[in-house]
Amino acid sequence: MINSQKSNIIKEKVVNPKLTNSHKLNDILFVASAIIFNIGVSGVYLSSKFDNGVLLGTFGAIVVLLLIPFAVSLVGYLKKKKEKYIIISIVIILLYLILEVVLDYILKIPFRDVLAFHMSYIIVFYAAAFSIISVSFDINKKWVLLF
Repeated sequence: MINSQKSNIIKEKVVNPKLTNSHKLNDILFVASAIIFNIGVSGVYLSSKFDNGVLLGTFGAIVVLLLIPFAVSLVGYLKKKKEKYIIISIVIILLYLILEVVLDYILKIPFRDVLAFHMSYIIVFYAAAFSIISVSFDINKKWVLLF
């Protein structure tokens, strides 16, 4: 009787290591993408201020390519059934990146010259930036200091 209770307890404590590792890898992917996002956006800003088209294109491409790892993070968090605010935060980040692609690379309109469009763009950017901070804070409170 006692041995069967011990075996039941042992069976209950076994955790699937693949799920735990994939969750940690998803967190690391998100934080690495967030760091690259911050560096990339800073690079875009600085290269536009110094009127360096080559660096602007390079940093812009880096920021836009972050659609891929953030989308992978979203899929991973959906599979893990994370809280809704995390899912919504990543969707906001992806919406900003999609908006960036549409306005800068597909339509190629000078939306930054029109104040109403530029202000809307800035609001979406800050929503994405605060979403990155929010998800990072959920992953690990110490990592927020990196942002």
